[in-house]
Amino acid sequence: MNIEEFRAYCLSFEGVTERMPFSNVRDVYSQNVLCFYVADKWFCFVNVDVFDFCCLRCLTGDSENLQSIYSGIKPGWHMNKNNWISVYFNQDVADSKIRDLVSHSYQIIRATLSKKVRDSLGE
Repeated sequence: MNIEEFRAYCLSFEGVTERMPFSNVRDVYSQNVLCFYVADKWFCFVNVDVFDFCCLRCLTGDSENLQSIYSGIKPGWHMNKNNWISVYFNQDVADSKIRDLVSHSYQIIRATLSKKVRDSLGE
């Protein structure tokens, strides 16, 4: 998977937008982080230049389990380590599993939105 395929997949979910919210920070790596949002909450972010990993929301408890199975899954970079994971590309996590984890992250965040906002997104 490359950045274009990954970006297209993230944008394929209902109501998703993208932004690069860290353009004013000093850290060049962070400046190039692209965040994917559903409504006003992000569910995924990735560095568009390096494309080394993506950071995804997971359910409490899933983080440790996934890390015990995959060496390419680590605690979430700059995020709550119980609820976010960093999933490294080109390691032992298959692209299909990465897509599943992205979808799961989207669903977790979507579920936190108000019913009114969820209804406005469609199915």
